[in-house]
Amino acid sequence: MNTDQLTALKIAFTYMPQAIDVTKFEYGNEYQKTLDHINYVREVLIEAGQDPDKLQGEINPNATPNSCY
Repeated sequence: MNTDQLTALKIAFTYMPQAIDVTKFEYGNEYQKTLDHINYVREVLIEAGQDPDKLQGEINPNATPNSCY
């Protein structure tokens, strides 16, 4: 994966719903498929040496809440 492809994947991931927000009530019978897609993208990012939990701050630093730590 080249740098542009990785950047595109990181941007797309920041717009995906958080897995905790994906419920059967909100997504209907497709909720498991949505969770599978989120997990797949997370795994690819991890394999590429990226921490999916820190991407929001990297891609959208002004939209990321400040930590109280």
